[in-house]
Amino acid sequence: MEDTYRTIEEMAESVYTEKRSKFIAIALPVRTLTDVKNYLEEYQKKYYDARHVCYAYMLGPARKDFRANDNGEPSGTAGKPILGQINSNELTDILVIVVRYFGGIKLGTSGLIVAYRTAAAQALAEARVIEKTVDEQVTVAFEYPFMNDVMRIVKEESPEIVEQSYDMDCLMTLRIRKSQMDKLRLRLEKVETARFVEV
Repeated sequence: MEDTYRTIEEMAESVYTEKRSKFIAIALPVRTLTDVKNYLEEYQKKYYDARHVCYAYMLGPARKDFRANDNGEPSGTAGKPILGQINSNELTDILVIVVRYFGGIKLGTSGLIVAYRTAAAQALAEARVIEKTVDEQVTVAFEYPFMNDVMRIVKEESPEIVEQSYDMDCLMTLRIRKSQMDKLRLRLEKVETARFVEV
């Protein structure tokens, strides 16, 4: 189904040690770039004494909005392997931060890649993966006498009612999974006086 995606339910954390370097990996569910920025600020403050705070994130059901950051590690040795783990688990709406405390022994580029990949993989293994539906919203306006017709459709198609108001015109915003939206719209269109409103 193209209207579902995988993400994590809540924060998960794990610690990985390699040649005295300590890698703390934190996986966080996020919905927006603002969430990502807020978490990054929070963890950069929390681990202000760490050598590197590297991360990767992926946003949106289409999984097209992503970024990897090496935070001072050699290019491609930290962010990319973290992002690789997000990809191999087919996750989105997720931020994975890996904090490194340097242990005095250099790991080399291949050692770093393995360490960051392993740390991210461990945190993701701790996380509870959930499947969510890709939902869409529609707002429909109609005259009060046709309330029952609209409510019958709502009852049968069972979208979530996001908001509703009853003035001169009745307004109802409905949310339903993407694959069922066309059917919902078709049925609502047939209700007398009903029209879709761009919000």
